[in-house]
Amino acid sequence: MNRPASDSLLAPGPLVLAGLIVIAALTRLLPHPPNFSPVEAVALFGGAYFASKRWAFFVPLAGLFVSDVALAAINGGTYATWFSGAGIWLVYLCIALTTALGLNLRGRVSGARVLGYSLVGSVLFFLVTNFGAWMSDPSYPKTAAGLMAAYVAGIPFFQWTVPGTLSYPAALSGGFALLRRRVPALRAQTV
Repeated sequence: MNRPASDSLLAPGPLVLAGLIVIAALTRLLPHPPNFSPVEAVALFGGAYFASKRWAFFVPLAGLFVSDVALAAINGGTYATWFSGAGIWLVYLCIALTTALGLNLRGRVSGARVLGYSLVGSVLFFLVTNFGAWMSDPSYPKTAAGLMAAYVAGIPFFQWTVPGTLSYPAALSGGFALLRRRVPALRAQTV
């Protein structure tokens, strides 16, 4: 059974997209402010540019997983225990939801749309992960006041999530646009 080229990760377009996403995800290994990372950006980028929905979801999640494993190997201790908690599943859920948002960018990628979707992804990530912190952390009372305390505690991280989520999509989309000009196989709206 023959599959369309867009359904194969080894076709030039999907391979380039996957490479950009993995490289972006691995920048999490570099020193950076808390939550200034490509996590949401790779999800939007994957959703916007992969022709195959399967690859649009799989590659950003795999890139995040590879960078999480590397961070756990490098940092050990608390970071390594991240894999045993519920918080990791909420992060991965946010990545999947942001990828679904990115699917709406297909064929309509523009600076304004990427900005808007990046902000929505950042807010979604903030709301979901801090809700999860409230649910799982026994130090937060299971009241409205406890939930608000969890959201307030997340603000210092959110102040870096937004610029990170805005910077990385610009770099990914801009870099991909430059590659498209030079490589004819990448000129299709989704690859």
